[in-house]
Amino acid sequence: MHGKMMMSKVMRALGLMSGTSLDGIDVALLETDGEKVVKRGPALICPYDDEIRQMLIAATAEAKTLQSRSERPGSLAGAERELTDRHVSAVAQFLKKNGIDNATIELIGFHGQTVLHRPEAGLTVQLGLGDVLANATGRPVIYDLRAADVAAGGQGAPLVPVYHRALIEKLPSRPVAIVNIGGVANITWIGRDGDLIAYDTGPGNALLDDWMQRRTGAARDDDGAAAARGTVDENAVRFLLSHPYFAKPPPKSLDRNAFTLDAIAELSTEDGAATLAAFTAQTIAKAREFLPQEPELWIVAGGGRLNRAIMGCLAERVHHAVVPAEAANINGDSLEAEAWAYLAVRSDKGLPITFPGTTGVSKPLTGGVRADPAPARMPS
Repeated sequence: MHGKMMMSKVMRALGLMSGTSLDGIDVALLETDGEKVVKRGPALICPYDDEIRQMLIAATAEAKTLQSRSERPGSLAGAERELTDRHVSAVAQFLKKNGIDNATIELIGFHGQTVLHRPEAGLTVQLGLGDVLANATGRPVIYDLRAADVAAGGQGAPLVPVYHRALIEKLPSRPVAIVNIGGVANITWIGRDGDLIAYDTGPGNALLDDWMQRRTGAARDDDGAAAARGTVDENAVRFLLSHPYFAKPPPKSLDRNAFTLDAIAELSTEDGAATLAAFTAQTIAKAREFLPQEPELWIVAGGGRLNRAIMGCLAERVHHAVVPAEAANINGDSLEAEAWAYLAVRSDKGLPITFPGTTGVSKPLTGGVRADPAPARMPS
C-alpha cells in the first residue's frame, strides 16, 4: 500500500504536545521521513494561564466518571473546545515568531490533553478536536494516536520510544536509557541492537506540582529549590513504593492521578517536596529491575531534568552517568513535541508507532486519525 517513493519522502511536520502535565503547549518543527531524523527545527513553549489550567484540572477530575471515549459531560466539552483554540493560537504564534510560511507545513501531529488513561479498562481520553484544528490551520492533522493501541490490548503509552531510538542512532553508548520526567515519568531502554523496552516508571512531576500548588499556589518547584531545603521522609517513600504498580512487570502505563498526597499530608512544604522528589527518582531507578542490562548512560528529558533534587537523587541510585538531554544534543523541552511530529509522519505512512516491547501490543501497530481541512468554498 505504501510504495518505496512514499516511504523515503521527507515531510515538514509540526508536533503539538500538551500531555499529562499542565504547563502549556510545546510546538516543534521536524523534517523527517518517519524513519531517520533529517532536521530538527525551532521550538516554542506556550505556557497555560491560570484560567485554562483550572479548566483542565476541573476537566481531569470530571473525566474520572467517563465510561466511553466519546463522552464529554459537564465541563469537558467546553474545555476541549478552549484547549483546541489554544492550540490554533500556538501554531499561529510559532509560525509568526519563526517567519515560517504555513503552506510549507505538510502535517501537524496533535497530542491533545490527557484527562483519563485506564488501558486496563480499554479507555484513554485525550481532549482535542482534530478536525477543528485542521480547519483553523488549513493543514492536515494526525491526532488520537493512542487509541488504536489501547483498542488492540496495548497500554497506549509510551509512544515516544521509536523517536528516542532515531535520536540516539549515532551515540556510541549502549544500552541507553532515555527518561522523560513530565507529569508521569517514563523510560525507554534501547539495546545494542536497537531493541526497545519502554514503560511508565511512576509519577514524574505531577505529585510535586500538585503539592506546590496546594501549599504555595506555585505551579511547580522551580529548580527543586523547595525540595533542596527539605528532608526526605523515608517512611513515606517506603509507603509510596509499596503501591502494587511498582512490582508489576512491564508493559504498563499510569494515569496522572493514580497516586494521592495523603502519605505526606502532615509534612512541611519543603519536606513534602523533598520526599516527592526522592520518590520520583527512586521509581525511575527501580526500572532497572525489569531491564535486560543496566543502561550505560541515563539521558533525562522533560521538566524534571531541571529539578536538581530529582536529578541528584537519581544519580545517587544508579551506577552510570545521569545527564540532562542537552548533554546528548537533545532538546529536553521540545523532545516530546518533536516526537509527535515524527509519529504523525509515521502514522501518515502506515508505519508502526507502538511495539510489543513498548506498549505490550501483540505486534507492531500503526495508529492515529487523519483530519484534512475542509476544501475552500467557491464564492456564490
